[in-house]
Amino acid sequence: MKKNTLSLGLLALCVSFTSQADTLLGLYAGAQAWNMETSGGFSNDGSNTEFNFEKQTNTNLYVAFEHPIPLIPNVKVQRTAMDTQGDVILDAQFTLGDKVFAANGNAFTDVSLTTTDFILYYELFDNDLVSFDVGLNAKHIDGEFLATVDGETGREEFSGPVPMVYSRLAVGVPFTGFGAFVEGSFLSIDDHTISDYQAAITYSLMGNLAIDLTLHLGYRAVTLDLDDLDDIYSDLEFKGIYAGLEVHF
Repeated sequence: MKKNTLSLGLLALCVSFTSQADTLLGLYAGAQAWNMETSGGFSNDGSNTEFNFEKQTNTNLYVAFEHPIPLIPNVKVQRTAMDTQGDVILDAQFTLGDKVFAANGNAFTDVSLTTTDFILYYELFDNDLVSFDVGLNAKHIDGEFLATVDGETGREEFSGPVPMVYSRLAVGVPFTGFGAFVEGSFLSIDDHTISDYQAAITYSLMGNLAIDLTLHLGYRAVTLDLDDLDDIYSDLEFKGIYAGLEVHF
């Protein structure tokens, strides 16, 4: 009798774990088109001349892996392009790279920025009504600033990881397919402030045992407020609406 009871208990435990794994184990992949506005400026001397940047549509791609194993964090990798161009009539001296540009020159700039987020996080809550994640984000920034004034071009490159705090809160509306989430990473240290926030409404287009397909419509804002980071000063902000699709296997 004891052996039968023990066997039933082990069977129930295995069924419970399998059910949890089916719920929590999964691979997520997403792609977004971000209609991005850029404001602010940059320099090597702290003048941070503000350019008139053009609107650009850039891409954001990500993949995440979640599992039910305790103590081992889930993983998300995200790559975002933030390229743009702009111009301005310089109202003060402007320095970039090894070039010093005088005031009143007509300056054209080309900004190439890519961020790659390596996120490790834990799910504190996870169900159809609410989920809450916390973790750490190692955001790697690759950037190049170009400025051309009267045929002379200055150039500055920078690259490196930035450790940030990460969190995400998602809620669902039962029996409707609708939901919403807010997600963000933040760092403020010395005179540097970097933030990356987004909020979205979601709608499940398809859901079955094999695959889930979800539409995202949201707003994202990224700030890069740098004070002498590898000789770069900036007060740039990138913001705008985005639309995307997420697949859950």
